[in-house]
Amino acid sequence: MKIALIGATGFVGAALLTEALERGHEVAAIVRNVAKLPQHPKLTAHALDVFDAAALTAALTGQDAVIAAYNPGWGKPDIRATMARGGAAIIAAAKAAKVRLLAVGGAGSLEVAPGLQALDTPDFPPQWKDGAEGTRDFLNRLRSESALAWTCLSPAFELFPGPRTGKYRTGGDQAFFDAGGKSRIAAADYAVAMLDELETPKHTGHRFAVAY
Repeated sequence: MKIALIGATGFVGAALLTEALERGHEVAAIVRNVAKLPQHPKLTAHALDVFDAAALTAALTGQDAVIAAYNPGWGKPDIRATMARGGAAIIAAAKAAKVRLLAVGGAGSLEVAPGLQALDTPDFPPQWKDGAEGTRDFLNRLRSESALAWTCLSPAFELFPGPRTGKYRTGGDQAFFDAGGKSRIAAADYAVAMLDELETPKHTGHRFAVAY
């Protein structure tokens, strides 16, 4: 397939890029700094700002799908507002280019009790709150879109660097845990789940979650 990948040099984006290339897909990587990208015969680099609507739409046009791993940076003081702008631009470009959108979501919007999302609990880490609010805002915006084929994949609460096992479990809007009571997934296996969804769609128009 021909895939556009926004944020291909980030922590999750790099794992998605590796998985997509290893599966033989052609990837158009949309990044701020193309120097951070590896060399690969099936990789094309695009240095552009997601807020440049015309350039982003042009980069997405002709692709089979776009995977959005956009994150302006966890340290930004205005991360929630910036994520809202970026998310809106990505949705608009995907609609204009008529491509399917798969989005990297967050764990904060997963329910830890009926009707209670992790983000709304008093124990949610304050340093991640604004960014988590931004990813929840993006999910809610996606849910309001009726003219876009979209899917959002939320990771487990602990997303860590680790070896690819190819194993994972999927769920819906509720957080779920392993036998030891932990919610974990390696970025490499998160990427496996995302590319599996890309190749065999099962959650179009929905958010789903992945964990071990």
